[in-house]
Amino acid sequence: MSYDLVVIGGGPGGYVAAIRAGQLGKKVACVETERAGGTCLNWGCIPTKALLKNAHLYHQLKHDAGKFGISFDSLSYDWSKVIGRSRQVSGRLAGGIEFLFKKNKVDYVKGFGSVQSPGKVEVKKEDGATEILEAKNIIIATGAKSRELPGLPFNGTTVISSKEAMILEKQPKSMVIIGAGAIGMEFGYIYNAFGTEVTIVEMMANCLPVEDDEVSDAITKSYRKAGINCLTDTKVTGTKDNGSSVTITVENANGTKDITADCCLIAIGVAPVLPGGEQPALTDRGWVEIDDRYQTSLPGVYALGDIAGPPWLAHTASFEAMQCVEGIFIEGATVKRVGDFPGCTYCYPEVASVGKTERALKEEGIDYKVGKFPYQALGKAQASGETEGFVKLLFGKEHGEVLGAHIIGENATDLISEMGLALSLEATIDDIHATIHAHPTLAEAIHEATLDADGHAIHF
Repeated sequence: MSYDLVVIGGGPGGYVAAIRAGQLGKKVACVETERAGGTCLNWGCIPTKALLKNAHLYHQLKHDAGKFGISFDSLSYDWSKVIGRSRQVSGRLAGGIEFLFKKNKVDYVKGFGSVQSPGKVEVKKEDGATEILEAKNIIIATGAKSRELPGLPFNGTTVISSKEAMILEKQPKSMVIIGAGAIGMEFGYIYNAFGTEVTIVEMMANCLPVEDDEVSDAITKSYRKAGINCLTDTKVTGTKDNGSSVTITVENANGTKDITADCCLIAIGVAPVLPGGEQPALTDRGWVEIDDRYQTSLPGVYALGDIAGPPWLAHTASFEAMQCVEGIFIEGATVKRVGDFPGCTYCYPEVASVGKTERALKEEGIDYKVGKFPYQALGKAQASGETEGFVKLLFGKEHGEVLGAHIIGENATDLISEMGLALSLEATIDDIHATIHAHPTLAEAIHEATLDADGHAIHF
């Protein structure tokens, strides 16, 4: 078979690239070893959000029902159905991607793709058969996988990655999580909400250490209040797989101690998943090197998404897919690389940010001013019982341009989009001042935080 484009990988980078090329009238194939949607849809973004919704609903009914005038004799859950709903959500959406392939005349090829040479992709099928696809252009979008902790390899039961954490048949009574990034924090919330004793170990001073310091401090305090043992400023100095449990040795200012738990979730980052066959040039960390148009060292072979290095996010992969494909097929297209992008953690309270942190502005010597507004002062937050959190906005001191936005609280991951648009349009304090925000909404916090930067906040 001969194609204008063959995409290796069917995740949010790969399937978007394939569909966009199909929309442009090109003959396209997408090669995927598992199911369309990749890690994000099948084993990441989507199923974890279903689990988080289950966890938060259970947590609210258990702890806050009385506040809403609701009472019941008993409350229980079925762990298998909790897990089952998550898998059903993923299955429906994966089927949706397969429908979109048909709609846009994209050939969906199941198998392991290898770049045999520029212009040729070999697909090894599950039954051992092979097929050669000829392509004028090839995109590598094979993504990344959970990185193992040296000395403590994954075994799928007591030492697990995020994938196994989504489908454990039996809920563990105790869990230690190594790494307090987005993955560690989301699973920490899920398992704690259902009663698992959770310990999170993080070598940095706070959980979510890449976020603004005030936000990181707030989420760490919130987790500790919820009963999660957050060991920050703590190093892992030893590990032992006991067969039916795991023992982690940690060291911090209080000394050294052993923590034994039913299972250990490793959430220390990701490693590249390279296709087979001829390899393009790689970085010193194993990611595929690309130029400003996403082309690798192999002519006519491009790479995007997680396999091309950070940021390892579904939405940046989809952005890159659109840019790459339009750069290949639309004459004169201006190809963009990722600049400002939203970072989101879907725990409760949610955390979202875009642009510079206050820490970064200080390091760069940029004069700035800060506007903050607490959820507690929002009518909508009070009405919905979600008063934890705040909005923090950073503006240039001289011109008032938006430099960064940091939100912790209900629907933070939705609210951040306004500030992403403000950054891309180079909006200023005056622009946001002049934008009427509906009442009552959580988005009013953005308007009030902007007013606060000039000392004019009305409701606080």
